[in-house]
Amino acid sequence: MATGMAEPTAGGDAAVGHLKLEDRIWLLRAMLLMRGLEERAMNLYRQGKVPGSFYDGYGQEAVSAGAAFAMAPEDRLCILHRDLAAHIIRGVTPTRILAQYMGRETGITRGRDGNVHFGARELGCVGMVSMLPDMMLVATGMAMAFKLRGERRCALTWFGDGSTSRGDFHEAMNWAGVQKLPVIFVLENNQYAYSTPLEKQFAVDPVERAAAYGFVGLTVDGNDVEAMFEATRAARERALEGGGPTLIEAVTMRMHGHAAHDDMKYVPKEQVEQWRKRDPVERQEGRLAALGVDVEALRASVAAEIEAATEDALAAPMPDPDTATDGVFCVGEAEPLGDGIARWSGFQL
Repeated sequence: MATGMAEPTAGGDAAVGHLKLEDRIWLLRAMLLMRGLEERAMNLYRQGKVPGSFYDGYGQEAVSAGAAFAMAPEDRLCILHRDLAAHIIRGVTPTRILAQYMGRETGITRGRDGNVHFGARELGCVGMVSMLPDMMLVATGMAMAFKLRGERRCALTWFGDGSTSRGDFHEAMNWAGVQKLPVIFVLENNQYAYSTPLEKQFAVDPVERAAAYGFVGLTVDGNDVEAMFEATRAARERALEGGGPTLIEAVTMRMHGHAAHDDMKYVPKEQVEQWRKRDPVERQEGRLAALGVDVEALRASVAAEIEAATEDALAAPMPDPDTATDGVFCVGEAEPLGDGIARWSGFQL
Protein backbone atom coordinates (compact mmCIF):
# COMPACT_ATOMS: atom_id res chain seq x y z
CA MET A 1 0.00 0.00 0.00
CA ALA A 2 1.33 3.42 -0.86
CA THR A 3 2.18 5.86 1.89
CA GLY A 4 0.65 8.97 0.27
CA MET A 5 -1.40 11.15 2.60
CA ALA A 6 -4.64 11.62 0.67
CA GLU A 7 -7.31 8.94 0.68
CA PRO A 8 -7.82 6.85 -2.48
CA THR A 9 -11.18 7.24 -4.19
CA ALA A 10 -11.96 3.68 -5.18
CA GLY A 11 -11.44 0.18 -3.86
CA GLY A 12 -9.99 -2.99 -5.32
CA ASP A 13 -7.73 -5.93 -4.59
CA ALA A 14 -5.62 -6.03 -7.75
CA ALA A 15 -2.07 -4.94 -6.94
CA VAL A 16 1.14 -4.36 -8.89
CA GLY A 17 4.14 -4.54 -6.61
CA HIS A 18 3.45 -2.13 -3.75
CA LEU A 19 0.43 -0.52 -5.47
CA LYS A 20 -3.13 -1.72 -5.04
CA LEU A 21 -5.82 -0.86 -7.55
CA GLU A 22 -7.14 2.00 -5.41
CA ASP A 23 -3.64 3.45 -5.29
CA ARG A 24 -3.31 3.28 -9.06
CA ILE A 25 -6.67 5.03 -9.42
CA TRP A 26 -5.63 7.74 -6.97
CA LEU A 27 -2.44 8.34 -8.95
CA LEU A 28 -4.54 8.95 -12.06
CA ARG A 29 -6.92 11.18 -10.15
CA ALA A 30 -4.04 13.31 -8.86
CA MET A 31 -2.68 13.72 -12.39
CA LEU A 32 -6.11 14.59 -13.76
CA LEU A 33 -6.59 17.18 -11.02
CA MET A 34 -3.18 18.70 -11.72
CA ARG A 35 -3.82 18.96 -15.44
CA GLY A 36 -7.37 20.24 -15.02
CA LEU A 37 -6.49 22.81 -12.37
CA GLU A 38 -3.60 24.16 -14.40
CA GLU A 39 -5.73 24.37 -17.54
CA ARG A 40 -8.36 26.30 -15.58
CA ALA A 41 -5.70 28.56 -14.07
CA MET A 42 -4.28 29.29 -17.53
CA ASN A 43 -7.74 30.38 -18.69
CA LEU A 44 -8.14 32.55 -15.59
CA TYR A 45 -4.71 34.04 -16.30
CA ARG A 46 -5.79 35.00 -19.80
CA GLN A 47 -8.88 36.63 -18.28
CA GLY A 48 -6.66 38.75 -16.05
CA LYS A 49 -7.70 36.96 -12.86
CA VAL A 50 -4.29 35.38 -12.14
CA PRO A 51 -1.65 38.07 -11.50
CA GLY A 52 1.89 37.85 -12.81
CA SER A 53 2.79 35.12 -15.26
CA PHE A 54 1.82 31.46 -14.91
CA TYR A 55 3.89 28.26 -15.00
CA ASP A 56 2.45 24.78 -15.46
CA GLY A 57 3.63 21.18 -15.66
CA TYR A 58 1.60 19.89 -18.60
CA GLY A 59 3.06 16.55 -19.64
CA GLN A 60 5.07 16.13 -16.43
CA GLU A 61 2.25 15.12 -14.09
CA ALA A 62 3.63 11.64 -13.43
CA VAL A 63 6.92 12.92 -12.00
CA SER A 64 5.37 14.67 -9.01
CA ALA A 65 2.41 12.33 -8.54
CA GLY A 66 4.45 9.14 -8.45
CA ALA A 67 7.23 10.51 -6.27
CA ALA A 68 4.96 12.22 -3.74
CA PHE A 69 2.76 9.15 -3.36
CA ALA A 70 5.77 7.11 -2.24
CA MET A 71 6.50 9.43 0.69
CA ALA A 72 5.07 9.15 4.21
CA PRO A 73 3.19 11.87 6.14
CA GLU A 74 6.20 12.54 8.38
CA ASP A 75 8.46 13.15 5.37
CA ARG A 76 8.99 16.65 3.96
CA LEU A 77 8.68 17.75 0.34
CA CYS A 78 10.18 20.82 -1.34
CA ILE A 79 7.69 21.23 -4.18
CA LEU A 80 8.41 23.27 -7.29
CA HIS A 81 6.24 25.08 -9.81
CA ARG A 82 5.71 22.12 -12.17
CA ASP A 83 4.87 19.64 -9.39
CA LEU A 84 1.29 20.49 -8.45
CA ALA A 85 0.29 16.83 -8.08
CA ALA A 86 2.51 16.63 -4.99
CA HIS A 87 0.43 19.31 -3.25
CA ILE A 88 -2.75 17.46 -4.22
CA ILE A 89 -1.47 14.14 -2.87
CA ARG A 90 -0.46 15.78 0.40
CA GLY A 91 -4.03 17.02 0.83
CA VAL A 92 -4.07 20.62 -0.46
CA THR A 93 -7.57 21.19 -1.84
CA PRO A 94 -8.36 22.44 -5.37
CA THR A 95 -10.17 25.45 -3.92
CA ARG A 96 -7.11 26.57 -1.95
CA ILE A 97 -4.89 26.05 -4.98
CA LEU A 98 -7.06 28.14 -7.31
CA ALA A 99 -7.47 30.81 -4.63
CA GLN A 100 -3.67 30.89 -4.31
CA TYR A 101 -3.27 31.38 -8.04
CA MET A 102 -5.65 34.36 -7.92
CA GLY A 103 -4.10 35.92 -4.81
CA ARG A 104 -7.22 35.45 -2.69
CA GLU A 105 -7.47 35.46 1.10
CA THR A 106 -8.34 31.75 1.13
CA GLY A 107 -5.19 30.74 -0.77
CA ILE A 108 -2.32 28.95 0.92
CA THR A 109 -0.29 32.14 1.45
CA ARG A 110 -3.39 34.37 1.79
CA GLY A 111 -2.25 36.52 -1.11
CA ARG A 112 1.25 37.06 0.27
CA ASP A 113 3.37 35.31 -2.34
CA GLY A 114 3.53 34.57 -6.06
CA ASN A 115 0.85 32.41 -7.61
CA VAL A 116 3.01 29.26 -7.77
CA HIS A 117 5.10 30.08 -4.69
CA PHE A 118 3.37 28.23 -1.90
CA GLY A 119 3.72 25.40 0.57
CA ALA A 120 1.24 24.11 3.12
CA ARG A 121 3.66 23.46 5.98
CA GLU A 122 0.96 21.79 8.09
CA LEU A 123 0.91 19.09 5.38
CA GLY A 124 4.68 18.83 5.10
CA CYS A 125 4.97 20.95 1.93
CA VAL A 126 7.78 23.50 1.83
CA GLY A 127 7.22 26.59 -0.32
CA MET A 128 9.60 27.12 -3.21
CA VAL A 129 11.86 29.99 -4.17
CA SER A 130 12.60 30.94 -7.78
CA MET A 131 16.27 29.89 -7.62
CA LEU A 132 15.14 26.30 -8.03
CA PRO A 133 18.23 24.27 -7.03
CA ASP A 134 18.26 26.24 -3.78
CA MET A 135 15.48 23.90 -2.69
CA MET A 136 18.00 21.06 -2.91
CA LEU A 137 19.90 22.80 -0.12
CA VAL A 138 16.69 23.20 1.90
CA ALA A 139 15.86 19.50 1.51
CA THR A 140 19.44 18.59 2.41
CA GLY A 141 19.23 20.76 5.52
CA MET A 142 16.00 19.10 6.62
CA ALA A 143 17.55 15.68 6.05
CA MET A 144 20.51 16.77 8.18
CA ALA A 145 18.10 17.71 10.97
CA PHE A 146 16.41 14.31 10.72
CA LYS A 147 19.80 12.60 11.02
CA LEU A 148 20.86 14.69 14.02
CA ARG A 149 17.59 13.94 15.79
CA GLY A 150 17.74 10.24 15.00
CA GLU A 151 14.36 10.39 13.23
CA ARG A 152 13.26 7.90 10.55
CA ARG A 153 12.16 10.56 8.11
CA CYS A 154 13.13 11.54 4.60
CA ALA A 155 13.19 14.77 2.56
CA LEU A 156 12.57 15.06 -1.17
CA THR A 157 12.81 17.81 -3.73
CA TRP A 158 12.36 18.24 -7.46
CA PHE A 159 14.43 20.41 -9.82
CA GLY A 160 14.94 20.82 -13.56
CA ASP A 161 17.83 19.89 -15.83
CA GLY A 162 18.89 23.54 -15.94
CA SER A 163 19.42 23.46 -12.19
CA THR A 164 22.30 21.03 -12.61
CA SER A 165 24.42 23.83 -14.11
CA ARG A 166 24.33 25.84 -10.88
CA GLY A 167 26.64 25.64 -7.89
CA ASP A 168 23.93 24.95 -5.32
CA PHE A 169 23.16 21.66 -7.11
CA HIS A 170 26.72 20.50 -6.46
CA GLU A 171 26.82 21.83 -2.89
CA ALA A 172 23.68 19.89 -1.99
CA MET A 173 24.87 16.73 -3.73
CA ASN A 174 28.25 16.88 -2.00
CA TRP A 175 26.96 17.44 1.54
CA ALA A 176 24.21 14.85 1.17
CA GLY A 177 26.75 12.30 -0.03
CA VAL A 178 29.34 13.04 2.66
CA GLN A 179 26.76 12.82 5.44
CA LYS A 180 24.75 9.94 3.87
CA LEU A 181 21.59 11.93 4.41
CA PRO A 182 18.02 10.63 4.01
CA VAL A 183 17.20 12.82 1.01
CA ILE A 184 15.89 12.12 -2.49
CA PHE A 185 16.72 14.42 -5.40
CA VAL A 186 14.32 14.19 -8.35
CA LEU A 187 15.80 15.65 -11.52
CA GLU A 188 12.96 16.54 -13.89
CA ASN A 189 14.82 16.19 -17.17
CA ASN A 190 12.23 17.91 -19.36
CA GLN A 191 14.63 18.53 -22.27
CA TYR A 192 14.92 22.32 -21.97
CA ALA A 193 16.27 24.86 -19.46
CA TYR A 194 13.93 27.58 -20.62
CA SER A 195 15.06 27.53 -24.30
CA THR A 196 18.41 25.75 -23.90
CA PRO A 197 18.34 22.11 -25.08
CA LEU A 198 20.16 19.34 -23.24
CA GLU A 199 23.12 19.09 -25.60
CA LYS A 200 24.01 22.71 -24.84
CA GLN A 201 23.67 22.30 -21.06
CA PHE A 202 26.07 19.52 -20.15
CA ALA A 203 28.51 17.04 -21.69
CA VAL A 204 27.70 14.24 -19.23
CA ASP A 205 24.22 13.18 -18.14
CA PRO A 206 23.78 14.63 -14.61
CA VAL A 207 22.53 11.32 -13.23
CA GLU A 208 26.10 10.03 -13.62
CA ARG A 209 27.30 12.70 -11.20
CA ALA A 210 25.64 10.92 -8.28
CA ALA A 211 28.35 8.26 -8.28
CA ALA A 212 31.00 10.98 -8.06
CA TYR A 213 29.36 12.20 -4.85
CA GLY A 214 29.12 8.71 -3.43
CA PHE A 215 25.50 7.70 -3.82
CA VAL A 216 22.99 6.05 -6.14
CA GLY A 217 21.83 7.67 -9.37
CA LEU A 218 19.23 6.09 -11.64
CA THR A 219 17.14 7.02 -14.67
CA VAL A 220 13.37 6.47 -14.77
CA ASP A 221 10.67 7.01 -17.38
CA GLY A 222 9.22 10.22 -16.00
CA ASN A 223 6.00 9.73 -17.98
CA ASP A 224 5.22 6.49 -16.14
CA VAL A 225 3.64 7.37 -12.79
CA GLU A 226 3.97 3.85 -11.41
CA ALA A 227 7.66 3.66 -12.34
CA MET A 228 8.18 7.00 -10.57
CA PHE A 229 6.43 5.65 -7.49
CA GLU A 230 8.52 2.49 -7.34
CA ALA A 231 11.84 4.27 -7.85
CA THR A 232 11.02 6.77 -5.10
CA ARG A 233 9.69 4.10 -2.75
CA ALA A 234 12.93 2.13 -3.08
CA ALA A 235 15.02 5.29 -2.62
CA ARG A 236 13.11 6.21 0.53
CA GLU A 237 13.55 2.72 1.97
CA ARG A 238 17.27 2.84 1.22
CA ALA A 239 17.59 6.27 2.85
CA LEU A 240 15.79 5.20 6.03
CA GLU A 241 18.09 2.17 6.34
CA GLY A 242 21.16 4.41 6.26
CA GLY A 243 21.97 3.99 2.57
CA GLY A 244 22.12 7.72 1.93
CA PRO A 245 20.67 9.87 -0.85
CA THR A 246 19.40 8.95 -4.31
CA LEU A 247 19.35 11.04 -7.47
CA ILE A 248 16.40 10.02 -9.65
CA GLU A 249 16.51 11.34 -13.20
CA ALA A 250 12.90 11.46 -14.43
CA VAL A 251 13.03 11.73 -18.21
CA THR A 252 10.02 13.70 -19.41
CA MET A 253 9.09 16.63 -21.65
CA ARG A 254 7.86 20.14 -20.97
CA MET A 255 4.87 20.23 -23.31
CA HIS A 256 4.12 23.92 -22.82
CA GLY A 257 6.48 26.89 -22.91
CA HIS A 258 8.58 27.90 -19.93
CA ALA A 259 5.63 30.04 -18.81
CA ALA A 260 2.41 31.48 -20.20
CA HIS A 261 4.31 34.14 -22.13
CA ASP A 262 6.52 31.61 -23.97
CA ASP A 263 5.34 30.20 -27.33
CA MET A 264 8.15 27.54 -27.35
CA LYS A 265 8.86 28.07 -31.05
CA TYR A 266 12.41 26.93 -30.34
CA VAL A 267 11.17 23.34 -29.82
CA PRO A 268 10.99 21.25 -33.03
CA LYS A 269 7.41 20.23 -33.82
CA GLU A 270 8.41 16.62 -34.39
CA GLN A 271 9.86 16.48 -30.87
CA VAL A 272 6.60 17.71 -29.39
CA GLU A 273 4.61 15.17 -31.38
CA GLN A 274 6.93 12.36 -30.35
CA TRP A 275 6.38 13.14 -26.68
CA ARG A 276 2.65 13.72 -27.11
CA LYS A 277 2.33 10.01 -27.87
CA ARG A 278 3.85 9.28 -24.45
CA ASP A 279 1.34 11.32 -22.48
CA PRO A 280 1.51 10.18 -18.80
CA VAL A 281 -2.20 10.68 -18.15
CA GLU A 282 -3.26 8.68 -21.19
CA ARG A 283 -0.82 5.91 -20.26
CA GLN A 284 -2.35 5.48 -16.79
CA GLU A 285 -5.86 5.73 -18.19
CA GLY A 286 -5.09 2.89 -20.59
CA ARG A 287 -3.78 0.69 -17.78
CA LEU A 288 -6.83 1.23 -15.62
CA ALA A 289 -9.35 0.92 -18.44
CA ALA A 290 -7.86 -2.50 -19.20
CA LEU A 291 -8.61 -3.45 -15.59
CA GLY A 292 -12.24 -2.41 -15.92
CA VAL A 293 -12.00 1.00 -14.23
CA ASP A 294 -14.55 3.54 -15.49
CA VAL A 295 -12.06 6.19 -16.57
CA GLU A 296 -14.72 8.47 -18.05
CA ALA A 297 -16.59 8.54 -14.73
CA LEU A 298 -13.34 9.46 -12.99
CA ARG A 299 -12.73 12.25 -15.48
CA ALA A 300 -16.25 13.56 -14.94
CA SER A 301 -15.80 13.50 -11.17
CA VAL A 302 -12.56 15.46 -11.42
CA ALA A 303 -14.11 17.99 -13.80
CA ALA A 304 -17.02 18.55 -11.40
CA GLU A 305 -14.61 19.02 -8.50
CA ILE A 306 -12.66 21.63 -10.45
CA GLU A 307 -15.85 23.49 -11.41
CA ALA A 308 -16.96 23.67 -7.79
CA ALA A 309 -13.49 24.75 -6.67
CA THR A 310 -13.39 27.50 -9.29
CA GLU A 311 -16.71 28.93 -8.09
CA ASP A 312 -15.53 28.89 -4.48
CA ALA A 313 -12.18 30.47 -5.31
CA LEU A 314 -13.73 33.21 -7.43
CA ALA A 315 -16.12 34.02 -4.60
CA ALA A 316 -13.31 34.33 -2.07
CA PRO A 317 -12.31 37.85 -0.96
CA MET A 318 -9.04 39.54 -1.73
CA PRO A 319 -6.79 39.97 1.32
CA ASP A 320 -7.09 43.08 3.46
CA PRO A 321 -4.07 45.34 2.68
CA ASP A 322 -3.87 46.29 6.36
CA THR A 323 -2.87 42.69 7.17
CA ALA A 324 -0.09 42.52 4.56
CA THR A 325 2.65 41.80 7.11
CA ASP A 326 0.66 39.26 9.15
CA GLY A 327 2.36 35.88 9.16
CA VAL A 328 5.30 37.11 7.12
CA PHE A 329 7.86 37.45 9.91
CA CYS A 330 8.78 34.85 12.52
CA VAL A 331 7.84 35.99 16.01
CA GLY A 332 8.28 34.55 19.50
CA GLU A 333 11.11 32.95 21.40
CA ALA A 334 13.20 29.98 20.34
CA GLU A 335 12.17 26.77 22.07
CA PRO A 336 15.12 24.49 22.95
CA LEU A 337 14.78 20.90 21.79
CA GLY A 338 18.02 19.60 23.29
CA ASP A 339 21.42 18.84 21.72
CA GLY A 340 21.76 22.47 20.69
CA ILE A 341 18.70 22.32 18.42
CA ALA A 342 16.04 25.01 18.67
CA ARG A 343 12.63 25.58 17.14
CA TRP A 344 10.90 28.91 16.69
CA SER A 345 7.29 29.24 17.85
CA GLY A 346 4.85 28.33 15.11
CA PHE A 347 7.34 26.44 12.92
CA GLN A 348 8.57 22.88 13.00
CA LEU A 349 10.16 20.65 10.38
